[in-house]
Amino acid sequence: MNNKNNDKSIRKIETNGVEQIPDHERTAGPKDLFRLIFGGANTFATAVLGSFPVLFGLSFQAGVWAIVLGVLVGALILAPMGLFGPINGTNNAVSSGAHFGVHGRIVGSFLSLLTAIAFFSLSVWSSGDALVGGAKRLIGLPETDLTLGLAYGVFAILVLTVCIYGFRFMLWVNRIAVWAASLLFLLGIFAFAPAFDSHFAGTVAMGQTGFWAAFIGAALVAMSNPISFGAFLGDWSRYIPRETPKMRIMLAVVLAQIATLIPFLFGLATATIVAIKAPDYITANNYVGGLLAVAPTWFFLPVCLIAVIGGMSTGTTSLYGTGLDMSSVFPRLLSRVKATLLIGVMSIAFIFIGRFAANLVQSVSTFAVLIITCTTPWMVMMIIGLIVRRGFYCPDDLQVFTRGETGGRYWFSHGWNWRGLGAWIPSALVGLCFVNLPGQFVGPLGNLADGIDISLPVTLGLASVVYLTLLRVFPEPAAVYGPTVVARELAPVRPRSWSRLFWGRFAAQREQAPSPQQAPSPQQARSPQ
Repeated sequence: MNNKNNDKSIRKIETNGVEQIPDHERTAGPKDLFRLIFGGANTFATAVLGSFPVLFGLSFQAGVWAIVLGVLVGALILAPMGLFGPINGTNNAVSSGAHFGVHGRIVGSFLSLLTAIAFFSLSVWSSGDALVGGAKRLIGLPETDLTLGLAYGVFAILVLTVCIYGFRFMLWVNRIAVWAASLLFLLGIFAFAPAFDSHFAGTVAMGQTGFWAAFIGAALVAMSNPISFGAFLGDWSRYIPRETPKMRIMLAVVLAQIATLIPFLFGLATATIVAIKAPDYITANNYVGGLLAVAPTWFFLPVCLIAVIGGMSTGTTSLYGTGLDMSSVFPRLLSRVKATLLIGVMSIAFIFIGRFAANLVQSVSTFAVLIITCTTPWMVMMIIGLIVRRGFYCPDDLQVFTRGETGGRYWFSHGWNWRGLGAWIPSALVGLCFVNLPGQFVGPLGNLADGIDISLPVTLGLASVVYLTLLRVFPEPAAVYGPTVVARELAPVRPRSWSRLFWGRFAAQREQAPSPQQAPSPQQARSPQ
């Protein structure tokens, strides 16, 4: 996979893979990271998530608090994930190999795939519905399965095109999208202010049965938005120079998520109007249709523009990263372009099945819950690892899997670090058992707390405790903590056979290069604390 891409023109297809980005190509900054994050969330897809408090029966004020809580907590968890890209010059899934093993990083790839399908599908669906609905009100275009299907197809092709061209083109699109979509959303103040009632009561008030379940469920849905970026931040921050102050990077991440309150609150406020003027749409979980039904005629054109701009932004930020990472998992089978096309086709299939054969809102909401419960412990473990390692990583050893080699600091047990996997797997599974999203998904233990969704604190706490315990009881090799012991302990990196990817423990015992554990030193006895 070629990692040299000196031509920065947006008209050139990006050739960079997940290998370390050369220093001379790292020309992005925290502002660019802000634009990509905010641009990817400043869409109707986020407005749809903002409508969920009303769908759950909350009042406007309770909905605001649920959204703010979810966004802020998610932003604080997300912020450190922007540091791995500048440190290692690669994406977060590859960086996770330092804590899960160079083979165990497929956990991050799986989470990326889950996230991409959910949010790419949501962006195309919501944008396509808004575009067709707006065109119907503007020029009388019939809203049929054919017109909706054509809209979905056009959006998907546009998004795929941007992703194929790569990072520079995507950054250019988001530079435009951030300002354009924000201004169009703010126009909504003038469009909907006369009909808006901040005292909207909802159907479930504080003190009534089911209020806290609905409140926490709404906060969880809002939190899914920042959490969904966790696996992808490294795709963009890898172009930031490693010398960039870490606080500036984390501040850019947090501010970008705070800025997403614009589409979130737009969705919440307009959903309250729909609930009063066109309640049938709320009953049918059709927020976009209800928005078009209550919008003034002059706002239909901004709706169409937001649909086009926002759909492009969200779709590209979701699809680009997954195509990039999947090409690194199967480097001999998939180039970055081929992997992007494959994931795009899978997502399009989900879009059409979910729209024409199932309840897409139900599906996407369930996906959002799965993203939180599976991605949050992974992110927390990455952050704990960053702190425990004191920020030390060896970018070259992280690329062992991509280059088809074995050995290095992060080889652990045949490429798998059972400390990380042993903490993530039970944390994710137990978290899923405690999920309780009213009317959407209830796990086996979801009613244990009187209907309140406690999956997040359970999975966060369990992952933190188990991971730190495993690191203390079974210290990692000293080589992962710094360069001073590498010359004495680090096993040489050598080519490996692809047939031994999952069978190395049994098929390669006589050939395997010695790991750092086989060359003990006094430093290895220390605790990682």
